[in-house]
Amino acid sequence: MTDEHQFTNRLIQETSPYLLQHAHNPVDWYPWGDEALARAREEDKPVLLSIGYSACHWCHVMERESFENERVADLMNESFVCVKVDREERPDIDDVYMAATLAMNNGQGGWPMTVFLTPTLDPVFAGTYFPPSDVPGRPGFDRILKGIAEAWKENRSGVLDGAAKFSEHLREQRSPQETLTVKPDDMEYARAQLADSFDSEWGGFGQPPKFPAAAALSFLLRVHHRNQDGQALQMVCKSLDAMAAGGIYDHLAGGFARYSTDREWLAPHFEKMLYDNALLSRVYAEAFQVTGNRNYERVLCETLDYIVREMTSPEGGFYSSTDADSEGIEGKFFVWTPEEIADVLKTPEAEVFCAYYDIKARGNWEGVSILRRLKSVDEVAGAFGMSPVECLEIVESAKKALYEAREKRVHPGLDDKILTSWNGMMIGAMAFGSFVMGRQDYLDKATAAADFLITTLYRDGKLLRTYRDGKAHVAGFLEDYAFLADGLIDLYEAGADEKFLKVAHKLAGTMISDYRNPTSGFFYSTSEDQDELPVRYHEGGDGATPSANAVAAGALLRLSRHFDDVEMKDAAVAAIEAYGHSIRRFPRVFARSLSVFDMLLDEPLEIALVGDRNSDGYRALAAEVAQHYLPNRIIGHSDPLEGGSDLPLLTGKEVPAGAAFFLCHDFACQAPTANPEDVRSALTLTGRTPDA
Repeated sequence: MTDEHQFTNRLIQETSPYLLQHAHNPVDWYPWGDEALARAREEDKPVLLSIGYSACHWCHVMERESFENERVADLMNESFVCVKVDREERPDIDDVYMAATLAMNNGQGGWPMTVFLTPTLDPVFAGTYFPPSDVPGRPGFDRILKGIAEAWKENRSGVLDGAAKFSEHLREQRSPQETLTVKPDDMEYARAQLADSFDSEWGGFGQPPKFPAAAALSFLLRVHHRNQDGQALQMVCKSLDAMAAGGIYDHLAGGFARYSTDREWLAPHFEKMLYDNALLSRVYAEAFQVTGNRNYERVLCETLDYIVREMTSPEGGFYSSTDADSEGIEGKFFVWTPEEIADVLKTPEAEVFCAYYDIKARGNWEGVSILRRLKSVDEVAGAFGMSPVECLEIVESAKKALYEAREKRVHPGLDDKILTSWNGMMIGAMAFGSFVMGRQDYLDKATAAADFLITTLYRDGKLLRTYRDGKAHVAGFLEDYAFLADGLIDLYEAGADEKFLKVAHKLAGTMISDYRNPTSGFFYSTSEDQDELPVRYHEGGDGATPSANAVAAGALLRLSRHFDDVEMKDAAVAAIEAYGHSIRRFPRVFARSLSVFDMLLDEPLEIALVGDRNSDGYRALAAEVAQHYLPNRIIGHSDPLEGGSDLPLLTGKEVPAGAAFFLCHDFACQAPTANPEDVRSALTLTGRTPDA
C-alpha cells in the first residue's frame, strides 16, 4: 500500500471539504492537476477518476465500502493513478465525463461518478456507484478494477484506440447545430410535455426520484401569465403545496432537500443545497405575487431565514450545502419518534404536534417519522376540539422548542466553501425576496454577499470560482459569470447600489469575449484558455440548475434594456436560437431558455422609481410595484440626493420632492405619478397585473 502520509499531505493542501473527507483513505488519491496527470503519462497508467460532492449520500457509501477498504484500495493503487474531484469546484470536468458516463450507460448517470481514462484523458469506461464486490444486478468494484487493469496490460493499443474514438464521438455530439428560430409554439409544446408528465395527485413531474424542477415551475407561471392558462397555474400550485407539506421541506428550520425518493415528497436523501433553496425561494416568491397565497410567503421567508441563520459565512458569502448523514446514519438529524417529541413538549402539545406532522409510533419512514403535513389545520384542530388559530399557535410554539432541541443533536456535515455561481443565484433570490416582501434585512444580506464576491473573487476583470478558509482559486466558468451577473441585476433592481448593475455589465462583456461561439452564438462552459479536457463542453438544456447558456442570455437581454445595448440583445437571441433544433425536439428540457424567449416576445416594461429612497412615498411606490407579477420588466431607480444616474432609462428624470413612478416603453415614458393607486392602474392598463 502507498505511504499514507505522502498522500495525506497532498490532499490536506486542498480547501474542498469533499476532498478533505478522503484525506485518510488508504487510496493514493491525487487532486486533479499536473502532478497526477504527469505521473499517469510517465508511468503509462490509466487514470481512475472519482467525482462526487460533500453532501452526496452514495458518495459516502462508496467511500465506506470501497475507498476505506484496504483490499480494494490496494487494487486501485497498484494499477491506476487515482484522482478525486469535487464536482462543485470543477463543473467543467464533471460536465465532460458525465456526458461520457451517460453515453456509455444508456442515459444513466449520477454521483459518485467513476470514470477510467487514458493518460491523455480519453474515457475508457464509466459508471456511478459500485459495491466493493459483486451483488445481484451490479458488478463489484474489485472486478471492474481487475478487468480494466488486465485490458490495459493485454490490449493497450485497442483500449487507446477505442477511447480516442469515443472522445471524438463526444466532440461530434457537441459540434454546433444550425440555428433555428424559436417560436411561440415551442412554449406550448413544452407546456404540453410538462402536463403529460405531471403527477396530478402529488404534484411534480415524472416518476421517482422527483426533483423540484424550479425552472419548469417558473416557466409555467409565465405561461399562465401570458395566456391566463389555469392548468399551468394549477400544476405550479399543486407542486409547491405538496413540496411545502412534504418531508423534502425542513419544517423546523426552513429550506428544501435536493430531491424526494418517492412520489409523495416524503423521503429525501436529506442533503440541502444552496442552489435548490435559491431557485425554489424565487419560485415561491413569484407564486405569492401571482396568487397572494400566504403559505408561499411563509415558505419563502422561512427558507431565506434558514440561509441567513445557518448558511451565511462571517465574510458574507453563502455556504454550499449540508450533508444527508449525521453520525454515519442517513437522516438521523431530521427524524423523530413520538417519545422524542414528548421529551421536549408537554402532553397536549406533543399530541397536537404529532398529529399535525404525521409522527407515528410505527413511523412513516424506516421506523421513524419525517415531519410532513397530510392533514389540514382544520382537521387537526377539530380532532382536538380547538380552533384552527389555537392549533397553529401550539404548532408554532412547538416548532421553536423542537428546533432548539434538534440543535443539540450532532449536525450533518457542512460544506462551507463559497461558490461564485451558487452565490449569484442566492444573491438574486434573496434580493427578489427582499423586494417582494419589503424586507430590508434580506437586501442587506444579498448586498453583503455581493460585496464579498466582488472584492474577493473578482480580480483583474476575471472571476474565481471557489473560496474557503481565506483562499480563492479555480478560474471561473460560464455559470459563474452568468449566475453572478443575473443575481447582481436582481440586486440592483431590488434597490441596491447602481455599482452592482455596472459590474454585471462588465461580467456580460467577458462572457461575450471569452465564452461565446462567434459563429453559432451559444456559450461554452469554459473559456478558450481552459483547454485541458478533450471536449470543450456546452449545454443548452436545464439540469439540476438552469442552463448557464440560458441564464447568460437572460442577463444579456436585461442588460441590453438597462444600457440600451443592441449588441447584447442580439447576443441573447443568438444564444437561444443556437439550440433551436433541440428546443423544438425536447422543449420541456429548455424551460429557462423558453422563459428568456418569453421576454423576447415583448418589449419588456421599463419601470423607473425616482426620488428619496428613504421616504415613505418612495417605499409606497416600490411596494405597489412589488405586488405585481411582472416577469418581463426591468426596474431602474435613482435618488437625486445621491447624484442621480446616467443610465438611459433614468437620464433627465427628476422630481421636485418626494418620489415618482415612471412607466416606459423603449425609454418613452408616461407622465410620472406619486400615487400608488395610479401605479396599479398603469400596470393594469398594460395587461400585466396579477390575478386579483
